Order: sequence, then C-alpha cells, then structure tokens
Amino acid sequence: MSAKAGTPESAAAVQEAGAVGTLPVALDAVGGDHGAAPNVEGAVAAARSGLSVLLVGDQVKLHAELGKYPGASALPLEIVDAPDVIGMDEHASDVRGRKGASINVANRLVKDGRASAVVSMGHSGASMAASLLTLGRLKGVDRPAILTHLPARNGFITLLDVGANADVKPQYLAQWAGLASTYLKVVEDRENPSVGLLSIGEEDHKGNALTLEVHALLRQAADAGRINFHGNVEGRDIFLGSTDIVVTDGFTGNIVLKLAEGEAKVLFGWVRDALGSTLLSKVGALLVRGSLRGVAARLDPSTYGASLLIGVNGLSYIGHGSADARAVKNALLRADRAAQTDLIGRLTEGLVAAAES
Repeated sequence: MSAKAGTPESAAAVQEAGAVGTLPVALDAVGGDHGAAPNVEGAVAAARSGLSVLLVGDQVKLHAELGKYPGASALPLEIVDAPDVIGMDEHASDVRGRKGASINVANRLVKDGRASAVVSMGHSGASMAASLLTLGRLKGVDRPAILTHLPARNGFITLLDVGANADVKPQYLAQWAGLASTYLKVVEDRENPSVGLLSIGEEDHKGNALTLEVHALLRQAADAGRINFHGNVEGRDIFLGSTDIVVTDGFTGNIVLKLAEGEAKVLFGWVRDALGSTLLSKVGALLVRGSLRGVAARLDPSTYGASLLIGVNGLSYIGHGSADARAVKNALLRADRAAQTDLIGRLTEGLVAAAES
C-alpha cells in the first residue's frame, strides 16, 4: 500500500482531539536552542485550540514569557517548576544525576499520571535517556526507536530509527516494523501498512550481513501475518512512497533524515533564486506563489512537529533543538492525538499478539 495523500494527523483531527483531552501534555518548556520563547509561544497557540499544557521549567522565566501574551492567564496552561535544564552542549548521561532537570520532571509527570505525554525540543539524547529511565520499555521491546515522517510523492512515509540506536541487532528492526505498523493503524487509520527494509538493492540477496538477517526476520513476521512486508527498498524509493514504512538502523536513518531536510532547504533556495533572477521570472513567481507555499509547508519539519520515541511505556516526542513555535504547537497536538487514540495501549496489544502468534 502506498502512502495516502496529506500530512500525518490533519490539523482538524488533531485540534478536535485536543479539545476533548482529559490529561494535559507536559512540555519541556526551556529545552532547545532558543530556550523558553518558542516553547511558550507554541504552547499558547496549542492552548488556544483547546489543548491543556503543563509548562515545565524555571517558573520565573516561564511566567515572564507568558506575560507577553494577553489573555494567557485564561488559557489551559499550568507551570510546573523545574529549576534545572540540561543544555544542548551537555552530555545525555547527566540525566541520571539531575532529578530537577526539566526533561526529568516532565517525564515524571507522565509516569505519575498527571500528563498524557511529554514533548521536548531540547537535548535529544537527554530526552531519550530520561524517557527510557523514567517510563521504561514496553514489554517485548529491546530498544526504543525514533519514528518520524518524511514527505513523499503521495503524502508521507514513516521512517525509523532516525537516531536512537546507532548500533543495532536484527531483532530490533523486526520489532520496530511491528510497532510502526500498529502506530499507523491506530493514529493514521492505515488498514494494512506496508513495510520496506532500507538496503542497497531491491533483490532479497542484496545488503550487508545485518540487512540480510533483518530481511529473514521480516519475512517470517509477514508469513505469520504480523506485518505486511514489501521487501527491500532503496534510498530513492523512500520519497516515491513505495511503502508506508521504512526501517533501518539509527545511524543510517539519521543521515537520511538530515540529508532530506538539508536538500529541501537547498532546493527551495535554488527555486527562490531562479524566480527572482529576471523580471519575467518575478512575474511568474507571483503566479505560482500559492502553490509553492503549499509545497514548502510539506517540506518544512515544523509541519510534523516532533518525532515519536516508540517502544517506551509512555508517549514521548522529541523535536529539533532549532524548532520554532509552529513546530512546538504541532508536536503538542500530535502528542495529544496519540493519547486520545490510546496508542500505548494499542501498541501493547500488538506486541502481545505478536508474541502469541
């Protein structure tokens, strides 16, 4: 099955989910390259659509930021004080000894049942470590993976792992294929999502030792009816939407993700330069401006907000450190949407069913 058109979780669907949410989403509101400013702005925007948000961080800084938005006091926003923050240049292992760090406090809110999900645009390694240490793994999962969406010809594709595990074992990728399949069924209403294994050729015998072992495991899972395995896919197939899901190790996946984002920026730079090079091209630019904005929105990482750390026993979303307010808002809405669809419960059911088959 090829990816269906549109971006994951339409704005209308996500906003509707936020309006009926029962638990707020916890936001690491001081994490990221730019600190509190874009986090608070994004949280305010999400709250105005009906979503409740817990802003976790230094309460003095957060109150000061909230004061910039008239009417913010009437929105479903609450500040949870966390005196410490793990900086972008610090080590992920610092998570263990800094209980007052905002990312740790935010994860504990989920663990304690005060929040439905945690969202962070801060240190990705610290975010992964905090969620893994605080929330633990789902039963049957050896290692969690970062799951993200990339725009493709017919809509979007789901790619994992994009950075959580540089060194992997074959069973990790087999588990991720099942998790991602359940995720698309629950959140995106994909009836039978197809899985592709990233390799250097479409033929079954192509690839390194890891890829060949993973291919065999995925074929076994398909024969047992647990996944819909398409087979190997090459790098070019990702953006053609040949499959709904592409699995790979975190080292390769992170390179693919950053290559795609970097190339999109360069490509639009070329288009912008070309459309402004002559008087005639400038006139043409006015005619296609609306269409180009739509394309730019699909290629903008802010549209997707953040990536799911799938496999931990709770909802944890990790975004770019350079994220703007739009990305924060979309990440919060996406996290709430996943909570409303009981993603963790459904993933647990899927893992149990896979173990019994």
